Amino acid sequence: MSDATILQQEIAVEQEHVDRVYARLAELRQDASRAERDGYRMAGVGTYGALVERDAMVFHAARRRHALDTEYEGLVFGRLDLTTEAVHYVGRMGIRDQDSQPLVVDWRAPAAAAFYRATPADPMGVVRRRMIQSSREKVTGIEDDLLDPDAAPDGMRVVGDGALLASLSKATGTGMRDIVATIQREQDDAIRSPASGVTIVTGGPGTGKTAVALHRAAYLLYSDRSRFAGGGILVVGPSGVFVTYIATVLPSLGEETATLRSLGSLVVGYSATRTDPTDVAAVKGSLRMRKVLERASHDAVPGAPDELRLLYRGTLLRLGRADLDKIRRAALPRGARRNEVRGAGFDRVFDALWSQARQHRVAGLPEKRDFEAELADRGDFRDFLKAWWPRLTPARVLEWLREPARLRSYATGILSRTEIAALEGRFGPEPTIADVALLDELDELLGRPRRAQKKKVNPFHVRDGIQEVTTQSDRMAAARAQAVERDDDYRDYAHVVVDEAQDVSPMQWRMIGRRGQYASWTIVGDPAQTAWSGDPGELDRARERALGTRKRNTYALTTNYRNSSEIFAVAASVIRTIMPDLPLPTAVRSTGVEPVDLVVAAGQLPDAVREVAEKQLADVDGTIGVIAPVPRRDEVASWLTGLPERVQVVTAIEAKGMEYDAVVLVGPGEIAVDPSGVRTLYVALSRATQRLTTVGTDPGWLPDPVRESAPR
Repeated sequence: MSDATILQQEIAVEQEHVDRVYARLAELRQDASRAERDGYRMAGVGTYGALVERDAMVFHAARRRHALDTEYEGLVFGRLDLTTEAVHYVGRMGIRDQDSQPLVVDWRAPAAAAFYRATPADPMGVVRRRMIQSSREKVTGIEDDLLDPDAAPDGMRVVGDGALLASLSKATGTGMRDIVATIQREQDDAIRSPASGVTIVTGGPGTGKTAVALHRAAYLLYSDRSRFAGGGILVVGPSGVFVTYIATVLPSLGEETATLRSLGSLVVGYSATRTDPTDVAAVKGSLRMRKVLERASHDAVPGAPDELRLLYRGTLLRLGRADLDKIRRAALPRGARRNEVRGAGFDRVFDALWSQARQHRVAGLPEKRDFEAELADRGDFRDFLKAWWPRLTPARVLEWLREPARLRSYATGILSRTEIAALEGRFGPEPTIADVALLDELDELLGRPRRAQKKKVNPFHVRDGIQEVTTQSDRMAAARAQAVERDDDYRDYAHVVVDEAQDVSPMQWRMIGRRGQYASWTIVGDPAQTAWSGDPGELDRARERALGTRKRNTYALTTNYRNSSEIFAVAASVIRTIMPDLPLPTAVRSTGVEPVDLVVAAGQLPDAVREVAEKQLADVDGTIGVIAPVPRRDEVASWLTGLPERVQVVTAIEAKGMEYDAVVLVGPGEIAVDPSGVRTLYVALSRATQRLTTVGTDPGWLPDPVRESAPR
């Protein structure tokens, strides 16, 4: 029976239980609405006692109905199969059937603790933990962890990565069992790393780094919920594709507490998906760009008036370009934030005009305060000030770098001529992923005008002097709700998870660091997969500055259980060409299916790629990733129009952190053009779990020993 058939059958099993839960939920909602209506009818009795009883009855019925309504989406998100043969479903709230038997255990209840805390090293009486994904009332996916294989009854099905570990653990001989135990122990140690400080998890492709990071987030939220739910957990991934992927596999946490962001969407108002060429990304990601941006943030505004002429009581008052530049520089010394010292600039303009008026002995010149008030009432003067020193946005200042002359003016002496030339024409109307970190830096350099503090509203306030009567638990719930209210640009997270950390540039580390100044951290990555082509020392310094002096706890994952040994052998041979001494994970699974390398003429490439994709659709039941060189993504996607949704076209950069049942890699020779490209190719070659086919026009990308043995 195929894996897809087993998955569908297990989804059907869970759907049957979920249907029972929602049917019971509908009954409870009807009961709550009926109780609320009955409470209102009690007012007809006409006594004060009846009115009090009505208020209490209506209040509690309405609160129950509200809870049933708000917890509707994704109500059931977990299942525990215990060694006692009992089964507990875990969800957002507890629900019992008409016989008072639990249909769903509230995630906060002690009986649900094992869903978050159980691990293979300490299963806590759990044989299988199942995470259930759903959309409203429909179960859309499940993912299993087999925590205690020895206690699993015959016929217990395990799907997802847990199925792989289960099959490995049941393999003949004790050697494979030892390997599985090692995998589980490595991951468990990292998941349970101390909550404070920095947890660093390294490992090659397929070692489960992302799974460790996400399970660690769940573990921290459960073990110290007041700290991590109150402060929030931020999970940062390399791309929007990756964040969408982890959003579907992230274990349900019972409430929306983890914030998922890509590097291109970490700054409010932006969702960048475009990438820069490697050399351009290296320049934009360098810490030297901060000095370039600082110069820009202090420069005169393009198109701003360079002269002020005012006729005041018959006397012409004039400030020329030199005067205005002098005032701007005096009001904006190095380190000052332009938007925050705007008032100081205006004050200096008033001072300069007052001084001129006195020098010209203006007839009837009032006191300085009245003089300033007269000028402030003039529309032409107000228009000048707004145009000369406007409130600047990061996007507006970054636009100035589109002009070659300005770019050279800001960058000369900081960047080389070659680097400046590489940046010319690279600041378009839509920001790239690397630009988002520059926008965040400009936001820091420009500053923001002070805003009045928002007054928090007491949710139980009725009118002056009157508070709604509530229970202590109501007040605690309201306090918690207010505590987790966060600004759009929230920066005080309690914990920050950075996945694929090897791809974070120095400027991006500064961007993430601003949001984790008071946080503990989990850093997950593989140096061999880095796309960073800039100065490694600068990268290390930026990362260490972001992490601060917090204690480091380091863990290494050494076993690749995603790729078959046949597939990983090809990926390993490629990365060895530039990193011959790199420690690589061990792929413990063999399928006997060798990767295929197809070399075709350029004109045949579209038909060949489509033919291979269609063959993979027949060979595997799951997803097929068609990985293309970055500049050719849309072109390759056009070749595959009309194929099922499980064929997903991504770039070699977007493929980071992803995995597919089969991979069709287009143009491997176009990717491996330099050491950075070789590392990117290594990533692309290690995404497949079952089938790998490379299709290109250049046979020279494979190392010689592999080329000689590769099927054609």
